[in-house]
Amino acid sequence: MKDNVAEEHLYLAFSHQYRDSIFPLHTSISLFLLSYCDCKLFKVFLVPTGEDVGDQCVTKNLAGDLEVHLISRCQLPVVVQSCSLPAVVVKDDKFCRAGLSVVLRHIIQKTFEADPSKKDLLELLGFKKTCLKACAEVSQWTRLCEISIPLAVERFLTASPEHCQAIPPDILLFERKLGEPVRVHNDDKIRRQKLQQQKAGAKAAVPVLGGEATEELKPGEVHGHPPSSLELNVAFSKLLAQEAPDAINREAPDIRRTKTSDLPLLDHVFAEGLYFTVADLVLLPCIHQFLVSSKKQGKSLVDLPLISSWYRRVQEVPGVKKAAGKCNMELLQLPELMSAPKEQLQDSTSVPDELEEDNEDSHFIGGPRPTMTKLM
Repeated sequence: MKDNVAEEHLYLAFSHQYRDSIFPLHTSISLFLLSYCDCKLFKVFLVPTGEDVGDQCVTKNLAGDLEVHLISRCQLPVVVQSCSLPAVVVKDDKFCRAGLSVVLRHIIQKTFEADPSKKDLLELLGFKKTCLKACAEVSQWTRLCEISIPLAVERFLTASPEHCQAIPPDILLFERKLGEPVRVHNDDKIRRQKLQQQKAGAKAAVPVLGGEATEELKPGEVHGHPPSSLELNVAFSKLLAQEAPDAINREAPDIRRTKTSDLPLLDHVFAEGLYFTVADLVLLPCIHQFLVSSKKQGKSLVDLPLISSWYRRVQEVPGVKKAAGKCNMELLQLPELMSAPKEQLQDSTSVPDELEEDNEDSHFIGGPRPTMTKLM
């Protein structure tokens, strides 16, 4: 890495601070990722959306050990003034990266370039490094993570008590997606080994990883999860850059002869499916605020069991609790969530019609063929 790399400035909007998060939530998400990556390559500026805010309420509890500067919108570079924050621009340059997903992906890539040993950070970008790469206009998933859920949580937190009784439709949509079967690249092998595990009734060991990989997982990192979960062990193996040896993983003949269509489907482990990605880091600050507010209001989360499990599982990822500590986020524990008194909440199995009306292109997936069909 060259020493004379141009300094990059990161501009984040700042409207107010609420409990342990900064609003808009896009700013909390960006600061959380910086803390998770332990990235100090960017000079961070907060841009108040309203009247000027005093330095003391920002620099003390906002971003942990990150140095933050306050500037007014009129002090922004000209190229940034017309953009929606967050935005990144190279000092004295005219090229600007704007939008949450673009900025987050850039932070990850720059951190890896500065320290190539952090291969786990590059894994946050997912298969072929395409996680949240498609813009929200063509990707329903990017739109849900980047726009819909942050806005839904912000509205939920600012709504009057009588108007925030129901779970936001976008939260219900995320709950439903966590219940969908997982499809990942080259999952045939994993599904065959899941079938073999099911037939053998294995509960203590996972053949796909072998004993060596299982032992390398630190107890504190996967504490609380059954070791018999094939998907969870595969996910953490990927996260810790461990590769399963092929020689000892040959399936039984009857397993190899099983048709792909007859293989068991994989369960959701993280937001995008099997592996921990930047999408989880985007959703965690948002879901955290929603759960904290729900707990404060005495609401039960019995209708969101998958989100509750996901929230607990993400906390066990190495580095998440440390990053949360830097951002003064007091992560909740699942027993605390489930102990809240029961209330009648919306059924999570169906997404209300309002969500479909707000997103008229919600079924549009993108890609060359469906794009041409839509244009025709």
